[in-house]
Amino acid sequence: MNAPTKLSLLVLIGMSLSCGHYTDSLTAEEALKSFTLSDDRLTVDIFATEPQVLDPVEMVFDEEGNAFVVEMPDYPSKPEDGTLNGAIRLLRDTNRDGRIDSAVIFAEHLSEATSILPWEGGLLVAAAPDILFLKDTTGDFRADVKEVVFTGFFASNSEAQITNLHYNVDNWIYASNCGQAGEIKFLRTPKAPPISIKGGDFRFRLDKGKFEIESSSGQFGMAVDDWGNRFFTENSIHIQHAPIAGRYLYRHGFLPSYDVALNISDHDPEMFQQTPPPYWRKERTKRRNEQFAEAKLDRHEYAEDHFTGASGGTFYGADLLPKEYQGSIFTGEVAGNLVHRDILTLAPNSPTFIAKRGDKEKDKEFLVSSDPWFRPVQLSVGPDGILYMIDMYRQHIETPTAIPEDLKEEMDFFKGSQLGRIYRIIPKGAKPTPVQPRLRSKSAAELVALLAHPQQWWRLQAQRLLLEKQDKSVLASLKEILLKDTNPHARLHAFFTLEGLNALEENTVAEAFKDNQPEIRAYAVAEAERFPALFDQIVAATKDASPKVAFQACLSVGQFGTPQSTEALASILEKQVSDKWFRMGVLSSEAGASLGLLKGLQQKNFFQQITPAKNEFLEEFGHVIGARNRKGEITELFGIFEEGSDSQIWVVKGAIRGMKKLKVEPEDSLKEVLKKQVAKADSTTKANIEFLISSNTSKNP
Repeated sequence: MNAPTKLSLLVLIGMSLSCGHYTDSLTAEEALKSFTLSDDRLTVDIFATEPQVLDPVEMVFDEEGNAFVVEMPDYPSKPEDGTLNGAIRLLRDTNRDGRIDSAVIFAEHLSEATSILPWEGGLLVAAAPDILFLKDTTGDFRADVKEVVFTGFFASNSEAQITNLHYNVDNWIYASNCGQAGEIKFLRTPKAPPISIKGGDFRFRLDKGKFEIESSSGQFGMAVDDWGNRFFTENSIHIQHAPIAGRYLYRHGFLPSYDVALNISDHDPEMFQQTPPPYWRKERTKRRNEQFAEAKLDRHEYAEDHFTGASGGTFYGADLLPKEYQGSIFTGEVAGNLVHRDILTLAPNSPTFIAKRGDKEKDKEFLVSSDPWFRPVQLSVGPDGILYMIDMYRQHIETPTAIPEDLKEEMDFFKGSQLGRIYRIIPKGAKPTPVQPRLRSKSAAELVALLAHPQQWWRLQAQRLLLEKQDKSVLASLKEILLKDTNPHARLHAFFTLEGLNALEENTVAEAFKDNQPEIRAYAVAEAERFPALFDQIVAATKDASPKVAFQACLSVGQFGTPQSTEALASILEKQVSDKWFRMGVLSSEAGASLGLLKGLQQKNFFQQITPAKNEFLEEFGHVIGARNRKGEITELFGIFEEGSDSQIWVVKGAIRGMKKLKVEPEDSLKEVLKKQVAKADSTTKANIEFLISSNTSKNP
């Protein structure tokens, strides 16, 4: 037995001295020895540990360089009001040695706060059922202003509540909602009607008083890349993308599906953990698999090496780590005690992405720990370019409701609740020192210069502060950057800084159509929706070589309810019908779900040579027409195609599904038409037709 093996064995023996089936905790210094990185050029050191930080779940740096941490000691229970222990701490390195040595409680007695975002000299805080604004106005680092900005969010399960506040390059603030139901009220404008966010996430703009449902249904973890693309985390699916934004997806309520959460990983669900599964999970998995076998179900559950606790997906938009890590997404796995890394590549001929493993991580993870208490719930990137790793450090991280009663008897779900660590992942030999940007005191011109900074943190902070200042003296400089700067990141931030200053004019947007960066062209297309004179340019962009630009043009064309829009969308389908997202993008609009579009395609003999993708489109189109049930429209739809043809069968199938889904009662004349379809229908459609004919429920939009 070699020396490293003996050492590992001794560590394991020491850990096994805990009572029952579970190990004892390690000190932060001991825990450092449990980490293994896939790259020997990198190392892990300690930034903060108990008692300065307890139960941390997120850390952010404000524009001054202050580190704020959200603590969640009440997890996994829901305490009564008056016993809330949630807090936000300001961490301080008083001797500037790179390690936190003191902390100030910025806010306390919070209800399940999970996420914070610097805003207007204070913090926005996601604390279900609210989003709060907290601010210190006296200089003692303690919040004396507390405002409820939004309310109405789901608040029954701390693992599925409003979280992941992110200020994006488009000037919107995004938050994950896990698809939970909620009627959201904006308390700064009490007369504004509440909005439903069931099935989606949430976004808002405080500078314009806007708030709305967003597509996707993220849990805990949101990564936003340099171009504003959002990627979100869910327990068992560690990286997802939603290709269609909510403002397009929810244009009407008749699509067959609104699920746009796309798992973009090419290697799910496998991961490579070093820790054995905890006793409770191993035993529960064994029991479940026995039940599956007894019920003769083709199903199998895994206790290890499969994502079950993915958390805190974070984009690394800095340059301290070696170049191959820049642009990566890092995701914690709290059940597997590891950190996973993904490299993003554009999907071929489609407006989405593929997430791949790095070359050094084909059969291993970026970081693993042999300590089963290691719970990397979140990561963060600071102004220093360091990748910070937030470790909640608990013996157990699961909610008790999912564990059998007998297995919970020896489990203390709060064991470790007075512990917590934040680590730094840095190059070996690096000696990072605290960075104090002091951006709030900088002039507007100095902030404009930072829009070209190589690190995402600096660019976003500068843009946000420029919007806060509303200093119009920099407009000429911003336009100069947008039109002439060679740095595409600077051009992007200049574009949206102009938008936030209400100075994005028609001619400026038109010029941005010519940008050689596809992402900027795509944003130009979206902003052109405000200028009808640019409609022809939007239509021309549907033929852009970049799928992202062409797709955005497809969505934007649908914002114009004109015959020209319908013609353009029909042309898009002729080229892109095989892509699910283009079909959904077309159908989400009024023009794309008009009978005129289908008639135009039929006249061009588009359906003469049928394909599976065309059949899917016909069924999806039929669903929209059937579900919205406009007078005479369903009968007219059936008549577009030859009686009994395959095309007619597919639109009938979709229309019947749509009618049943929205509980539409057919008109008497339509019932007669439906009866004629029974003979040609498959068994499911036949049953649905008979149900609709005999039912007496009515829901006519």
